[in-house]
Amino acid sequence: MTLQIAALASGSGSNVRSIVAAIAEGRLDARMRLVLTNKPDAGVLAVAREAGVPVWARSHREYADRESYDRELLEAIRASGADTVVLAGYMRLLSSVFVRAFQGRILNVHPAVLPSFPGVRGAGDALAYGVRFSGPTVHFVDEAMDGGPVIIQAVVPVGQSDDESALMARIHAMEHRIYPQALQWLAEGRLRIEGRKVLLLPPDGGGERLASQGEDSFGPWMVSPALEGF
Repeated sequence: MTLQIAALASGSGSNVRSIVAAIAEGRLDARMRLVLTNKPDAGVLAVAREAGVPVWARSHREYADRESYDRELLEAIRASGADTVVLAGYMRLLSSVFVRAFQGRILNVHPAVLPSFPGVRGAGDALAYGVRFSGPTVHFVDEAMDGGPVIIQAVVPVGQSDDESALMARIHAMEHRIYPQALQWLAEGRLRIEGRKVLLLPPDGGGERLASQGEDSFGPWMVSPALEGF
């Protein structure tokens, strides 16, 4: 099924760019319907316009509360025809009003290996803690901050001289691969949520047989489940 995507972002839009590129290259069966931001000067707007994607940009500070703003977001997303919501560096918690409207159809990428280091400074917190490995997580969104079921994670090394910028560059490089991959699995109908777990089904439609999760499926940077063309 071709995903109809609405992307929410607050920053430069590098993950939006990677998703748009994967669509253009035919690796991701999706269409980017709308890009929305709570920061009218965000770099993601230039990314969207370059790709010919409509934009919606309004500051959340103009609204009385979170729910009022999220209802405006929902109205714009529904009007665009989107059926899937992608959070790509969106630096605001979604209200229950929003989450329930797209239950099971909202994905987020977080720059740490969840459940460790949730929150707005995932990579920085991991670095301050002294970890030797970090990496991004793509997960379904529920009403808990960075708390939804995990779809795919990648692990990258942390160098002794790394600052947050160096680590984030390494994490971003993997985000740009695993996020489009997770979306393609969703488009193929291969993701099934069972409690806290997201099961990846095989591509042949055999819904009862799970895709391999063995160590031989890990990529060179230890990505699980293994990437398929990304």
